[in-house]
Amino acid sequence: MSRILVIEDEPIIRTELRRLLVRAGHDVSEAGAVQEAASDYTLDSFDLVISDLRLPGAPGTDVIALCPGVPVLIMTSYATVKSAVDAMKLGAVDYIAKPFDHDELLLQVERVLREGKLTRQNAALKREVEQTYSVSGMVGGGSAMRDVFERLRKVAPSPATVLVLGESGTGKELVARAIHAQSPRADGPMVSVNCAAIPEGLLESELFGHEKGAFTGALTAHAGLVEAAHGGTLFLDEVGELPAPAQARLLRMLQDGEVRRVGSTRPRKVDVRIVAATHRDLPRRVQEGAFRQDLYFRLRVVEIRLPPLRERGEDVPVLARHLLEKACRKVGRAPVTLSPEALAALSAHPWPGNVRELENALERAVILADGPLVTPDLLALELPMSSTPPAAASAAEASESSEAEADEPGGGSMEDYFRRFVLEHQEHMGETELARRLGISRKALWEKRQKLGLPRTRA
Repeated sequence: MSRILVIEDEPIIRTELRRLLVRAGHDVSEAGAVQEAASDYTLDSFDLVISDLRLPGAPGTDVIALCPGVPVLIMTSYATVKSAVDAMKLGAVDYIAKPFDHDELLLQVERVLREGKLTRQNAALKREVEQTYSVSGMVGGGSAMRDVFERLRKVAPSPATVLVLGESGTGKELVARAIHAQSPRADGPMVSVNCAAIPEGLLESELFGHEKGAFTGALTAHAGLVEAAHGGTLFLDEVGELPAPAQARLLRMLQDGEVRRVGSTRPRKVDVRIVAATHRDLPRRVQEGAFRQDLYFRLRVVEIRLPPLRERGEDVPVLARHLLEKACRKVGRAPVTLSPEALAALSAHPWPGNVRELENALERAVILADGPLVTPDLLALELPMSSTPPAAASAAEASESSEAEADEPGGGSMEDYFRRFVLEHQEHMGETELARRLGISRKALWEKRQKLGLPRTRA
């Protein structure tokens, strides 16, 4: 139901308009003059104002300045081109001539309301994107982050391929989204893919697409993620895990601006900007022959290194307050405050899981807090107990089920349990089944493998 204000000095016309709009399902308020409307109502709370042009005291167009952001539809008995142009110049969204046809008026009202709703949604989305993904919305005032911000501002407007380096949890995807949001491609799609989370046998098809019949199970043609990102940005997270065939296809795409679907002989032109990220040492991967040198240089046109949170001590308090507000909005509760002891605990913590670990700890605290104050016990920053879980305990209970907490390192016994479970079962279980039994996601399983030096032996 939309809220509409009708400003009309003729009682008969005002009543007729009210009845018409109420029957159409709207909530309607009335006023006989601009001054009366301003004194009786909060004008910017309406979705639409319909005002006569000729009113006692002040013309109807005066209401436009009193309700910025609210569409104003002007009615006039003087349906001349000049009056319409004057009203539009002053900011009216449209005008309608008296006497008006009821159906015509309702159609015009619905159109204006629909366009106004879209405008507000777009404005809200833009604010959210700017707060969450833009350079100005990224939090950190230390010298390391200032360097990151400066490089972001320079590279975002360009078409350059960007390689983002940093540990897990430092915010590599956030940087990619900031680059996209600040680029000329901001109105295009932003497609993200974790190269380590897709089984090797499916990776080429997912990225580059396939034709019908290209392999067993390819019942229809499929456009890959590269084509889905046409006109926008493709973020390749953990690009260092790409197998050799996918590396060759990606290099071809970067060189020629085209992709060839699996099973196709016809290349397709694509216009995609690549932002890649990895926590791996790519030069070493190149030396080991696991990553193509020519692809490495193609990806590394501009390099952005994200510092780990343990090197951003001065940023922790302001970042914690920012993430605390975000967590409160996410779970829909009143704002809470960090106690001095909690803030001290956050500043002293080594943050092996980086910003992701900090965000998870604060969201957990917001959920568990009974009052307006977050205390150290709610943050649960201490390491897990060292006792070995009972053999009968499920893997999900031993590892904790959330991906976020799986990113956080446990004590020695937890890692030993993970190592033992994986080594015992990986020969007869796929990655999906292993992750399910451990109660974590495939991505968390992969990251834990990398940390403990347990390379994947099967897809």
